[in-house]
Formats: sequence, structure tokens, C-alpha cells
Amino acid sequence: MAAPMVEAPQGAPPPLGTTHDAEEPDALEAPDGSCVLTCSDDNTLRIFDLPSPTPGPPLGPPLPQLAPALRVPEGDTVYDFAWFPLMDSTQPHTCLVAASSRDNPVHLWDAFDGTLRGSFRAYSHLEELVAPHSLAFAPDGSQLLGGFDGAVRLFPTQRPGRHCQERGLQQGGQGQRGLIGCLAFSPTQPLFACGSYGRSLGLYALEGGGALALWPHLPAAPTHLCFSPDGNRLYAGGRKDRHILCWDLRSPERPLLGLERRVGTNQRVTFDLDPTGRFLVSGDTDGFVTVWDTLTPPVPGDPPLLTPHLRFRALRDCVNGTSLHPGLPLLATASGQRLFPAPWDSDEEGTGEDGPPPGGDNRLQLWWWGEEPPGDDGWDPPGDTDWDTHGDDGWDNPGDTGTVSADCHPPGDTGPSLSMDANCHLFGDNGCDTPGDTDCHPSGDADGDSAGDADCPPSGDTDCDTPRDTGTNHPVYDSCHPPGDTNCNRPQGPQL
Repeated sequence: MAAPMVEAPQGAPPPLGTTHDAEEPDALEAPDGSCVLTCSDDNTLRIFDLPSPTPGPPLGPPLPQLAPALRVPEGDTVYDFAWFPLMDSTQPHTCLVAASSRDNPVHLWDAFDGTLRGSFRAYSHLEELVAPHSLAFAPDGSQLLGGFDGAVRLFPTQRPGRHCQERGLQQGGQGQRGLIGCLAFSPTQPLFACGSYGRSLGLYALEGGGALALWPHLPAAPTHLCFSPDGNRLYAGGRKDRHILCWDLRSPERPLLGLERRVGTNQRVTFDLDPTGRFLVSGDTDGFVTVWDTLTPPVPGDPPLLTPHLRFRALRDCVNGTSLHPGLPLLATASGQRLFPAPWDSDEEGTGEDGPPPGGDNRLQLWWWGEEPPGDDGWDPPGDTDWDTHGDDGWDNPGDTGTVSADCHPPGDTGPSLSMDANCHLFGDNGCDTPGDTDCHPSGDADGDSAGDADCPPSGDTDCDTPRDTGTNHPVYDSCHPPGDTNCNRPQGPQL
């Protein structure tokens, strides 16, 4: 995994590094791979054009910071958004984005110039406008599915307006209750899945009828769903949960796999599968990005757990959106979350309501996760092949130059800075190792001794003591060290 090729700050216009209240619900690569779509808490959709395709990561200096090619403001909080599945930038009439926002119709935006191409309106039994909390296009683009309270509605994309087909998901007191917070279509069969805030998951036929499969009591409310490319597996990830669950739809009685990730808030944290369906990638609340190989045998358990194939820290903030390029080894990640001041920080002497609220690290990042140039493990900034040793699995902060400074390994870092020792730090330092250092002490050793010797007398000890001897001023034995000797002598004489 390479360091980010290019970055773009998110939210309102403040520059990179400025703190502001913004949240990245997701980042979506375009179906043709030409651009990335994001949304922030300022209720604005942004489209970023991707750099020109290359056979590998860019060499030399990092690419310049991305600037949005298009901004589309919505009227209120954006619930969900989706690309038209047949989008092709060489055919402008297919470049469409659907977005749902509170108390507004579903808008169909032109991804080239930001003009409104159509609206889909849904009304309650009181004739009040209601907005879906989730959206999904059918694979052929003929229908747009919206998730409502205990129901879904199908809108024909060729006929914008209020005409739609409503399907209730409760029958005789059974079924799915609550808001439908996530939707997904099967890529191979006329099926769709619905995840409810009532902690239920259902599988339905597009032509109608009740649930083909229903999971009514999940550990957490699902917020994102994804089918495998062959349509045989369904993945679901929830809020305030520690697992992504996977079911084999040919035997859906119990989960096939569990993929550990920590989501500690109600925020939607998305994940994505590569085009082959083998690798699944997701962020988490702690700022890590994890990749799993779904063909790896799981560890037995309930559910069987899949061991991560790769895990690295992308940022010090929540990574809530991940999206893979359809044709290149490019990964887009979005980060940020709402951060509120503590109650004891709010007083009459504060900045007042006009002051900027606290925020996190809100940005879009692009990562190269394919083959690297010879001699580069991929954890360095583009073009840097000198600082990290071979086998370093990337616990450096993005932009780490390898020197002993604040952007080195943080204290308590468990990532290997040396290939031989997973916790090798200089004695007395706070975790910043110099690359290639071989004179540090083993993990857990509090003495200042040479590598591999856990019984060495403390550095500066002038008493002639044998190892493990807590007394002082004993007669000289062959196993002692002379006063003032700071070397580690192996025991050779009698033991005290």
C-alpha cells in the first residue's frame, strides 16, 4: 500500500489543516473510474477528476492537491447519494448523480455542469414531502430505489416526478420496521437487500412479494450493504459495531464470515469490494484502513473470523468512506466526523455561537495499492525509497520522512520499525526509531542492555553483581562485571 498519491480537503472552503465542523458520509468512485464523488456536512456534493491513468504510482514529488471540478449544493442534510450505474464520461447524457436530502425531493444532477436533470418526489399519507434515507440504482439504471420508514419506493428513472411503486416491508406484524438506512442490488439476479435501523436485514425479489430471507435480530443496525460480483455473498456493516458480517445466500441460516473493524459511533462507515470480489477494504473509527482476502480460510468461531490481509493507519481521525477504482489499483478514502465541545468547555467566556465549532481531519485521499517500483515497499511518500526498511508495514504517519521527529512512529506503536523486532526502540526514547537502528532493546525490557539480553545490569550500575542479584557489594565472582563496566557479561561463576 502506497502513501496517498494526492489529497483534497473536504467541507467548507477552509484550507487543509484548518479545523471545521464537517463530516464525510462517503466517497464514491465513478463507475467508469474518471472521477470521485464526495459529500460533506456543508450539504455540498463535490466531484474530483482523477489524475491521468499511469502504469504505476507517480514518481518524483507528490501530485498537487486536488481541487473539486464541480460543486453541487443541496438544500439540507444529505442522506445518501449514488452514481447512475451506466455512467460513461464519453457519453455526457449518462453522467448523472442522484442525491437525497432532508425535506427535499430526490435530485438527479448532471455531473458535468451541475444542472438539475430531474426530481423524484415522495409524499406521506398527509401529502407531505418525505425524503428517502437511502438510495440505490438498479444495475440496468431503469429504476431508482429509495428507503423510507418500513417501506421502499421504486421510481422509474425515465419518468421523473411523483410516480412510484411503494412496497411495505411489514406484513401481519412481521417484517422490517424502522427507517431503511441502506440498500443494495444484486448484480446477477433481480434481487435487492434492505437494512433497517431496527437491526434487521431483508432480501427481496424486484418483481414483488415478501422477504425471500429475513435476518430480524442483527447485533447492530446495518448502515452499508454490498453484494459480491457473483451475487452469492451479501456483506453488511453496522453502526456501533465491531464486525462486517457476510452471508452465503445459498445457505443464509448463519453468517459465513466476520470481519473485525471498530465503528464506535452512529456514523455510516462504508466498505468496498474489488472487481473480482476477492478483496474487501474498509476504514474504521480509529483511522485505520483494513484489507481482507475473502478467499483466506477463517479462524473458527461464531462467526468465523477472517484475518486481515493488510492494515495501516491512514489518519488520526475516522475513515468513514472507502471506494475502489473499477480498473486501476487505486483506493479513495474519505475521513472526518462530527466533534462537539465538552460541556465544561462551554461557558460564558467562550467564543459564542458565532465561533467555529471543533472538527476533525476531513479530507479525501487517493492510495496506490498495486505493484511498486523496485526497492520501494510502498510506505514512503512517492519517490522516497531511502527511509523505511524492507518489511516496514506502514505505521509511519503519511508524509513521514524517516527522521527522528514528531512525524516518526508514535509512542506505543506496535508496527515493526525493524524486520527482527516488532517493538524495537532506542532505550529511553519515546518511540521514534531511526531507520536501520540495530542497537535497541527487546520489547518489555526496561534495562539499557544490548539487543537479545534481558538480564543485563542497568546502564550505569557500578556494583559487581551477578545477573538477577538484587544485592550490592558482594565479593568478586567470575560472573560479575568490574565496577564501572557497562557491558553485559554472561554468567560464568557461582550464582548468588
